[in-house]
Amino acid sequence: MERIARLLANIVGPEYVSTASEERYFYARDPGLMPAHSPDYVVLPQSTKQIQQIIRLANQEKIPVVPMGAGLALTGLVIPLKGGIIVDMKRMNKILEVNEKARYALVEGGTSQGVLKSYLERHHPRLRHSVPDAPPTATIAANVSIHGQGRLTQQYGFNSDLVSGLEVVTGTGDVCRIGSCALSGSWFSKGAPMPDLSGMFLGWFGSTGIITKVAVKLYPKKNLRDVEIFVTDRAELVPDIVFEITHTEMAEDILVFTQPKPMMFKDNHHVSFYITGDTEEELEFKRKMIWHALDPFIKSKDGGFMGIPPIMKPVLLESPQRSASRLADVKKGGGFEYSGPIIMLEAYPECMKKLQDLAAKYDLAYSGMVRIIDCGHAAMFAFAFAFNRADADMMERTRNAIKEVSDFVLDIGGLHWKPTVNEQKLAIAHMDPNTRKLMEIIKANLDPNGIMNPGNWEVC
Repeated sequence: MERIARLLANIVGPEYVSTASEERYFYARDPGLMPAHSPDYVVLPQSTKQIQQIIRLANQEKIPVVPMGAGLALTGLVIPLKGGIIVDMKRMNKILEVNEKARYALVEGGTSQGVLKSYLERHHPRLRHSVPDAPPTATIAANVSIHGQGRLTQQYGFNSDLVSGLEVVTGTGDVCRIGSCALSGSWFSKGAPMPDLSGMFLGWFGSTGIITKVAVKLYPKKNLRDVEIFVTDRAELVPDIVFEITHTEMAEDILVFTQPKPMMFKDNHHVSFYITGDTEEELEFKRKMIWHALDPFIKSKDGGFMGIPPIMKPVLLESPQRSASRLADVKKGGGFEYSGPIIMLEAYPECMKKLQDLAAKYDLAYSGMVRIIDCGHAAMFAFAFAFNRADADMMERTRNAIKEVSDFVLDIGGLHWKPTVNEQKLAIAHMDPNTRKLMEIIKANLDPNGIMNPGNWEVC
């Protein structure tokens, strides 16, 4: 270990390499339920060249490499399952370019969501990016690599769909640029009209390479933003309600939530929709369009609008919202995990019943939240459970509930989002054999020695 540590120190400097037990303890775990596993080394590079050198050293020594953003995925994706080197990206946090007319921002691989949000607010107040409902320390590159969601997901798709260019160091140590940046200095397109090669890295959780630069699309930031909540007590109507809202093309974001407490929320399904505009007239026009679309549900007495208390509206308009972190401490033990299958919206009633059944079966605090993706083409349903980390029995009950969710997802034709290693294995076992073969070809060529985040997407 001392020899490898010295070689790593030669690359990044002695102060940015650690084998100390307290550092390794910290990097051995994430906030979720996955068992901890310690790395052998923690290294903080500052350039693409340094990452390239680290990966080449790791190939020579056959040492695993695990890239890490802020480590907030909850599902163990940056836990070093086979030890090795944690590559913490936090020093690579520069905003390299913002092109206002082409509406994109180019950032380094460790740049956080909060840094870009603040930078745009200060220097480009008419532009914004799709901010996920995660702490501001969450990194942009990590978010797109897990197909993250954000405040523009309903309109434009996963945050990975909003990528307009990548620079990646592959598992062989080669630096590769994806998109228009491969031909020029512009980062406005990740593929089209050329072949889109970004899929060899997005969704792979660092098992094919490390993203060192990422360009993301920016969108107009309107002057005004408002939220309304439509409520129904019939789960089977939620897909129809959402369909009518999306059909107006007026909503920026749509969330559905249900939870047993406080009592005013019990047994109800709340469809929150967000609208934006530059004038009050524009907001009112969009609001009336959606009201008109939902009028049949009001007339049939199957739903209605909920008055939002003034104290509640700022909470709902937060971006990112902090409600998830509040749920995480319901049991006063700092434990929180959710399985977030990607589903077709018509599966909502079935998912809702399963969530309530699991909460009752395992005696768990729960919340259900849905984010609409790409104008209703899909939805993410979060089976969310809070637990006390000091209560081993409660943690085991939560693990059992999440395990049942993992099996249930495939039964209803869904896809695991941010899948754990076990969920990845389930997906591989169920997928078309030729699809698996194609994944094997990609993995074998981009990571021939199997050093990149081993344990994840092990198709070979």
